[in-house]
Amino acid sequence: MTAAIELRKINKSFGAVHANKNIDLVVGKGSIHGIIGENGAGKSTLMSILYGFYTADSGDILIDGKVVTVSDSRTAISLGIGMVHQHFMLVDTFSVLENIILGAEGGGLLSGGTDKARKELARLDAEYGLKVDPDALIGDLPVGLQQRVEILKALYRGAEVLILDEPTGVLTPSEADHLFRILEVLKNQGKTVLLITHKLREIMAITDTVSVMRRGEIVATRKTSETSMEELAELMVGRRVLLTVDKGTAAPGAPVLKVENLTVTDARGVTVVKDVSFEVRAGEIVGIAGVSGNGQSELLETLAGIRRPKSGTVTIGSEVLDLAHHPVDAAGMRAKSVGHVPEDRHRMGLVTSFAEYENAILGYHDDPAYSKGLFLNIAAIKEAARGEIAKYDIRPPNPMLKTANFSGGNQQKIVLAREIERDPSVLLIGQPTRGVDIGAIEFIHKRIIELRDAGKAILLVSVELDEIRSLSDRVLVMFDGRIVGERLPTADEGEIGLLMAGVDDARSAAQH
Repeated sequence: MTAAIELRKINKSFGAVHANKNIDLVVGKGSIHGIIGENGAGKSTLMSILYGFYTADSGDILIDGKVVTVSDSRTAISLGIGMVHQHFMLVDTFSVLENIILGAEGGGLLSGGTDKARKELARLDAEYGLKVDPDALIGDLPVGLQQRVEILKALYRGAEVLILDEPTGVLTPSEADHLFRILEVLKNQGKTVLLITHKLREIMAITDTVSVMRRGEIVATRKTSETSMEELAELMVGRRVLLTVDKGTAAPGAPVLKVENLTVTDARGVTVVKDVSFEVRAGEIVGIAGVSGNGQSELLETLAGIRRPKSGTVTIGSEVLDLAHHPVDAAGMRAKSVGHVPEDRHRMGLVTSFAEYENAILGYHDDPAYSKGLFLNIAAIKEAARGEIAKYDIRPPNPMLKTANFSGGNQQKIVLAREIERDPSVLLIGQPTRGVDIGAIEFIHKRIIELRDAGKAILLVSVELDEIRSLSDRVLVMFDGRIVGERLPTADEGEIGLLMAGVDDARSAAQH
């Protein structure tokens, strides 16, 4: 095998943290090579070294067998390395063509550069099937096409090696399938693809070889055809991991949360939730599937008391709330036994500069168990935090540690413990395992099922369709602010994917 990229004894430290330890990696030319690992395993650091964002403390980078120095991303591009970031680096108000030539305009007069770019885009479309209207505004394109523009940007600059960082996080299943077909074409044309993902199913579907990172080291490299998701999960975590959610049949009771004709506008006056109605019963998990940005976030925030709707009613138990005319804030919703695990734990769920024990009571500091008149009972708060740490296996088990110093999975456990331990009747959960290690995912999923079996009404929002289908008893699909269909979790993935893409086929009329 001819190596397109070879890394030898790469080391990188940030203070006391040894992010990459003696990394040896060989990536075959014309192959798709996957890199997986838990959060903090060192994947992003390693790719940032290869793309010139960081400089290794020691070690060598070889491209086509020659030792090179990658001092910055411009050097990486000149060496034929392109990168498609998880969060696209595009200017929404520019056209496709303008974004592609940005930084590579080709001289003071743009006309010659744009003519050349149009011809090159036509060639790339013919060769790789990457068709995009060069005059379309980026802001008007769906995320699948925006990602295609990022790939075109890299190829336009002559990339022979393409790094993709979590490329399917914002794609529908059909868009992800189309991306994989593009990657196969790129591989067949001799390009080399490095795929960073936490989705083992994708690794098995698209890669030729996979390397597993754990605690800054590469602990294994396997031919994909000779491994399994179970083995890869065990290599990532260092122990056996249950990949499927073990749950019995739900026994739903009476409706606990009922939403009727809810409409929400954002700060710009744009309607983001459009006449939505549904109910969640006791002992039931209702999942909302959809590509990010289709109103799910605003719906959760409204039900949690963070946003005020334009119209509609919300019923909790037997109490009907007209939130448009008589708003209830987040504290008021908590008092009505509604718990909320926000989608963005850093922005809305935690104060990362606070200690763990302080975050453990955010929003519940008025609880009599934690207060002595005008003062907080710090000893009682710390004791409660220690109990939650033990129960939820939060590591390190130190309530005095600043929350910023916990991993993503342990930060998520802090938020979950805080909300669950208040024993809410309704639990709103947004992106329960976003940025969470595979071991913590297993723990969180089991805890959510236990809550359902204890009779809680759970509304679950996740961009991970596998997660929605694994956990939910019923699946609602949101597109453009509306509920466009309801399915059982056993429904065909492609059928749910069509609804997520706004395709209302004949089957979507039937409610399953």
